[in-house]
Amino acid sequence: MPVNPSIARAALSVDSIGFAYGNGHRVFDDFSLHARPGEFVAVLGPSGCGKTTLLNLLAGFQTAHSGQVLINGQAVRPELPELGYVFQAPQLFPWLSALDNVRFGLRMAGRGSDAEQQHRARAYLRMVGLEHAASRLVHQLSGGMQQRVSLARTLALQPTVLLMDEPFAALDAISRNHMNEETLRIWAELGQTVLFITHDIDEAVFLADRVVVLNIAPGGIHSELTIDLPRPRSNLITRRLAQFLDYRNELMERISTVMAQSLSLEPA
Repeated sequence: MPVNPSIARAALSVDSIGFAYGNGHRVFDDFSLHARPGEFVAVLGPSGCGKTTLLNLLAGFQTAHSGQVLINGQAVRPELPELGYVFQAPQLFPWLSALDNVRFGLRMAGRGSDAEQQHRARAYLRMVGLEHAASRLVHQLSGGMQQRVSLARTLALQPTVLLMDEPFAALDAISRNHMNEETLRIWAELGQTVLFITHDIDEAVFLADRVVVLNIAPGGIHSELTIDLPRPRSNLITRRLAQFLDYRNELMERISTVMAQSLSLEPA
C-alpha cells in the first residue's frame, strides 16, 4: 500500500438543496455551492446560519430533502472514500498511541497489511510533524498536537475532498496560527478540495482561495469574496499585507450586515 502524496482532485457540487429539521426549522431553501477541484473554500457566518449543518449534508451524515450533493458526479454518502472529515474536537482514542490513532481508519477500512498500515500512519505523522510523538498517548499531547494527529488520521485515508468543521477553534491564538500554516503546507502538497468552516475572519482570509459568507438560515449565501493573496502564505508576512487587511475589513462589513439583518428579523 504505497504512500503517494499526490491526490487526485475532485469537484464538489451542492445543487439546489433544501433541508429542515424535524421541528420545522428550515436551514436551506434551494441552496447551491460549488468548489473547483483543488480549491480551498472557507465558509464564514454567524451562529445559526447553518455552517455545520452544511458540512453534515456534504458528508452524508444528513440527507437533503431536495436537490443533490455530488463529488465528481457521485452522490455523497458517509462511506465514500473520496471524503475526509476533520471535526471540531480531535475525537482521538485515549488508550491508543498517536500512531495507532492515525492507523485506526486504515484498520477499519481494511486497507493493507499491518505493516503497510504502520508505514502509512507513520508517513502521515511525519507530514504533520509528529513522527517523534508516534508512541505517545493522547494525554501526553498538547491540544495542537492532538488536532494534528486527527488531521493525519483523516489524511492517511487519502480523501480527495476534505471537510473541516472549525478544527482549530479550541486552540490558543499561537497554536491556531501555526495550524493554519501547517494546513496550507499540507494542502499545497496534497491538493485536496477543501471546504473549511470558521467563525474567524482572519483565518478565512489567510487560508482560502474564496470565502463564502452565509446569511442567517434559511437565507443561503449572502456573498462570496475571492482572496487574491500570494501563495505560499505565512503568518509573519501575509497577515501584515495591506491587501489582507482590506479583505478582512470587507468581510467584517459583510458579517456586520448579516448580523444587522438577523436582528431586524427577531420578534420584538
